[in-house]
Amino acid sequence: MTFKTISVVGLGYIGLPTAAVFASRGLDVIGVEVSEKAVNTINAGKVHIVEPDLDMVVRGAVHAGRLRATLTPEPADAFMVAVPTPFKGDNEPDLSYIEAAGKNIAPVLKKGDLVILESTSPVGATEQLSHWLGEARPDLSFPHTQGEDADVQVAHCPERVLPGKVLQELVSNDRIIGGLTPYCTERATELYELIVAGECIATNARTAELAKLTENSFRDVNIAFANELSTICDQLDVNVWELVRLTNRHPRVNVLNPGPGVGGHCIAVDPWFIVHSAPEKAKMIRLAREINNDKPYYVVNQVRELADQFKKPVIACFGLAFKADIDDLRESPAMDICEEIAEQEIGEVLAVEPNISELPERLLSKGIELSSVNEALERANTIVILVDHKSFVRLPKEKFAAKMVVDTRGLLSRLNG
Repeated sequence: MTFKTISVVGLGYIGLPTAAVFASRGLDVIGVEVSEKAVNTINAGKVHIVEPDLDMVVRGAVHAGRLRATLTPEPADAFMVAVPTPFKGDNEPDLSYIEAAGKNIAPVLKKGDLVILESTSPVGATEQLSHWLGEARPDLSFPHTQGEDADVQVAHCPERVLPGKVLQELVSNDRIIGGLTPYCTERATELYELIVAGECIATNARTAELAKLTENSFRDVNIAFANELSTICDQLDVNVWELVRLTNRHPRVNVLNPGPGVGGHCIAVDPWFIVHSAPEKAKMIRLAREINNDKPYYVVNQVRELADQFKKPVIACFGLAFKADIDDLRESPAMDICEEIAEQEIGEVLAVEPNISELPERLLSKGIELSSVNEALERANTIVILVDHKSFVRLPKEKFAAKMVVDTRGLLSRLNG
């Protein structure tokens, strides 16, 4: 069965690039989004997120009539769910967005359709989605009851792209595809092979779900090692950046660089899904999360020690995004640090983030001011380097010469001068 029309539910940092890439391959793509502003922006051939080259691909797809956005789901041959999966309470996975998306598309499902959950999810979420769809459409059969003979196929294929390189990696990266049945996997593989140059690797839904969580937990554990090492170096008066550089000269060692914590919707969240599923077993994964969650408070204490030297501290936080050269502030330790500095009233706080035009309300309400690089360098006596944006890396080192600096990214060692 061929795919002519696909629907992407959730047009955020993953959904919109995915929709645009499928549309660029000649498929008719209907994007479903709860934000009317985002819908109008996309239908005008523009984008509401920052991602290199995405604006050109979206503009081309919209003008070619291959991509359009809507608030209400419409019939399609395949539905790809790419909605957030945050956590609630005591780091418990929140599947309400997935449930809402499932119930939203259920009325337009028909026999022969394919539903793919792309959202990073705890183990068992794809089965749960199948249950929710079955409850909403008792006239159709789904894999959790009818197996290979189901009217609608359901599978999981986690996204595994790097912000800033999403369009490239959507095509080049291997994809792990896990259906609730082998036929579900086969149908999903047929769809992804329309755009993926990498290998489409077949498995079952639970393994696919845990594979994505494992990838990000592996990275979180390694970052925790680097972050813990940085605090040890501070105590022992050792330059951590030089230490990492020298240690990595060993042919079988690759220590990561430390940072101010861990951010983004993936690495800072996904390990908790494993911890929640197996709390007695996931000891190292839990500890890594705790180490990385504590790092922002360690940085704030460093800032306080330096700023206390001034009668009127003016603190400039360089960077708010969770990684360099993007506008994504989700789960960003830089945001937490900036906010905590203001809450503790350590001094006047300036936020320098070249990829956004206005501060989120949580920072504005604390009296934090959005500032340009030049203004911040002129006014601040204390600098906190939280993100190594390219525009910061290009600065001459002498700009920081007369400042007290907390450098969480090793930026000063890379500056000229």
